[in-house]
Amino acid sequence: MSRWRPPSPTSTAIITREGFETLKSELDHLWHTMRPEVVKALAAAAAEGDRSENAEYTYRKKQLGEIDRRVRYLSKRIPSLKVAEGAPSDKETVFFGALIELENADSGETLRYRIVGPDETSAKLGWISIDSPLARAVMKKKLDDEFEAELPGGRTRFTIIGVTYE
Repeated sequence: MSRWRPPSPTSTAIITREGFETLKSELDHLWHTMRPEVVKALAAAAAEGDRSENAEYTYRKKQLGEIDRRVRYLSKRIPSLKVAEGAPSDKETVFFGALIELENADSGETLRYRIVGPDETSAKLGWISIDSPLARAVMKKKLDDEFEAELPGGRTRFTIIGVTYE
């Protein structure tokens, strides 16, 4: 039996200026600070002798592999990203980078989200990916428009009650 899996859908290669700078600083921190520290600790653990029973050596090898994997990903991803600069001319229409305020038509609950690139999403901050079902449904809608989005909990109706750009 084969282990073939269809390729995963590619994420949109767009990002805000802040997100781009964050990824660049993460790459710089990993490459110039974290990796040298882990390599030094790995060398010290290797110098202790028997590596088969050396937990510190095993831990540092795994840590170095994780750092290298993230550095490889960021080194490939950063050059392919397109930074979205400035706000659109129509500030009442939802586009990338918009901070939107939605009202759930069923419950009356008010929700606030910012539409950002897939590399900078944060549930804690209310930043959703442009590739998410809600963001796809709200794109190009205007203030006071009603729309439906197919969410994991089922089809939900929303009204746009606010659109701003930072």
